[in-house]
Amino acid sequence: MRTREEITAALAKHREALLARYRSFTPEELERVCTQSEAPNGSPWRPKDHLAHLADVERAFQWMAKRAIAGHPDPTGFRKIEGGEHSAVMAYIHNRNEKIMSAHQSDELATLFADLADARAGTLALLAAITDEQLALPAPGEPWDDGTVGGLLITPAHHDQQHLGWVEAGLRASEASA
Repeated sequence: MRTREEITAALAKHREALLARYRSFTPEELERVCTQSEAPNGSPWRPKDHLAHLADVERAFQWMAKRAIAGHPDPTGFRKIEGGEHSAVMAYIHNRNEKIMSAHQSDELATLFADLADARAGTLALLAAITDEQLALPAPGEPWDDGTVGGLLITPAHHDQQHLGWVEAGLRASEASA
């Protein structure tokens, strides 16, 4: 089981690394295509687009954690998507990601940072409001971390790290091909 302290430390560490790296990007790097969309006919993503995605997904993890705490049998909501069939769930996620990216495409970096901060404040508020017993509750159908509410709440830290890695690799590849 993930402890409150472990979750808080991981969230802080990986968010600080993400923000520090984003602050070091040039304006040109922030606008350069670095990854391809996984949605059919989706637009390529820039580093800034990953920030909008991270804020949205962090809020989704809060929603799932609240549903798990409330005892919902499907806290992820994935079973309602064609019975939880993997390819249908992934198609839903990729299309949702594309909509979020598109909706925030013209946001300034400061706006995206503020949205990330707001999403993180929601995670920390939820973490502070729940008991250790609730933190250890199972989250049925949750494929991240250890399958508990605490696992849901630490996942945004890993998600930040994962996306930063993709952005870095994509920028390196775009520089190499230029």
